[in-house]
Amino acid sequence: MMTEYIDKISYYLPELSKALTESGIMILISIIAAICIGLPLGTFVYLTKKIPTKTNRWVGILLNGYINIVRSFPFLLFVVALIPFTRLVLGTAFGTYAAALPLSFVAVALYARLVEQVLLEIPNDILELAQSLGSTKLQLIFRFLYVEARSGLVLALTSVVISMVSYSTVMGVIGGGGIGDFALRYGYQRYEYSVMYTAIVLMIFFVSFIQISGSALAKKINKK
Repeated sequence: MMTEYIDKISYYLPELSKALTESGIMILISIIAAICIGLPLGTFVYLTKKIPTKTNRWVGILLNGYINIVRSFPFLLFVVALIPFTRLVLGTAFGTYAAALPLSFVAVALYARLVEQVLLEIPNDILELAQSLGSTKLQLIFRFLYVEARSGLVLALTSVVISMVSYSTVMGVIGGGGIGDFALRYGYQRYEYSVMYTAIVLMIFFVSFIQISGSALAKKINKK
């Protein structure tokens, strides 16, 4: 029985490796987008609430609208609706990199909202201290807000990574491949349930590793 299972997994190992690589690429691109765009976006939304001006108030409303729409949009329908834009930007709507685009939009929106929530938990005393010291906006952000909220920001990013792992499993609908597509095509559709469950177990281990690593890092950098 075990020999048969090992032979079966060995047979599908090249496709499994390819699927894991595709999932890794999609998740990595979306997380880079979350950090590079979602972090400043969430920070700006926070500042529009704490330090409102006539200009940033309207920008904050628009950004909040984007975040709310993307987060509330059913993901599969969002992917399909974004196909024309994906084709316009990348020249194709199919493939791993094309699948990473809608994932990136969602990752940015999710992390931006979580960043805002984490920053809102910072005591007002910190903001008042920074302002009393005459800090610039950049100094306020990098020397006070991010320092105070670093543990929460790591935990928020961990949650986004886990969400992206989940979302990436349905990207086979636009030819994105990935471990979810592998489990369906080579496991479920071919009645190779041992292959399907192997893929599921791998995903569970991967998510558990991300959660444990993120929690450990957050605990290590938490100086409170």
